Amino acid sequence: MKVHKFILWEGVVQMIIGVDHGYYAVKTAHTVFPTGLAVYDYEPYTMQNVLKYKGRYYVCGTGRQTLMKDKTANDNYYLLTLAALAQEIKFRQGEKKAEVILAAGLPLAGFGREKLSFKEYLFRKEQPVCFQYEGCGYELRIRDVKLFPQGYSALALHPEYLQEEPSVLLVDIGGWTVDLMRLDNAVPNADTCRSLELGVIRCMDETMEQIRRKAGLSVTEIQVERVLNGNACSMDEAAKRIIRHQGRIYTERILSAIMEAGFDVKAVPVIFTGGGSALVRRHVRPQDGICRAVYLTDVHVNAAGYERIAGQMRGQ
Repeated sequence: MKVHKFILWEGVVQMIIGVDHGYYAVKTAHTVFPTGLAVYDYEPYTMQNVLKYKGRYYVCGTGRQTLMKDKTANDNYYLLTLAALAQEIKFRQGEKKAEVILAAGLPLAGFGREKLSFKEYLFRKEQPVCFQYEGCGYELRIRDVKLFPQGYSALALHPEYLQEEPSVLLVDIGGWTVDLMRLDNAVPNADTCRSLELGVIRCMDETMEQIRRKAGLSVTEIQVERVLNGNACSMDEAAKRIIRHQGRIYTERILSAIMEAGFDVKAVPVIFTGGGSALVRRHVRPQDGICRAVYLTDVHVNAAGYERIAGQMRGQ
């Protein structure tokens, strides 16, 4: 079991907390919830998953919010960040008055372009940040925001997959994008970074549309996700067959897009990570001829990787 280090800074507990701001879900090292956000002017019927900030109430995790390519366009992801910090502190049984080093990430393809604006978005002048989550008060001073390349940061926890391999292809399958990057001698090759709009949300939307057309049913994303991952779900068998077929089509589309982007999965080992890695793992077939496939299916791996790198930078 991981032991978290709580450091006293001028008498106040200081923590490093990683947050992975996905399009589909927000993850910390130990928690995950969908990006949906419902706002209320008055206290809702339950305080479960409820953030109270500046006099308004926000129910966090109510499905998936409408896609926003620019996560800084409104305050939604900032509010979700506060909820994520509260959930992770609760899991760690940490102090609700603390200083936090916030570790987060961006796709490597747009890292340099988006880094400054995303850091300013998360690192507000308002300090400390005071809010309530599930009825408990928090007073957090964000001491710094550290940003790292997502996907690649996951390898901070698994450097063994880079050992003795001259070249490795990293495929990070997120909610909206599939980010590609080749590493040569364990070093990212910036010229090889690609970002394809082929994330799991595309698979979900197309699958639900096919079920409507062919089976006349309106299923939910959660139902589709469960069947794609091979979990039990009470659903018409014809609809399940459509979902499984669409999972294979989606996998074929990703492999084809990777090849079209100039990467040969039959020649270079591939590390699949991100929320969609489990889906691809389930639908890859031997005839696809992937050189060597590694699947990092833990949805928390990016957030945990951010924490690991930030801790190493601080000598922890």
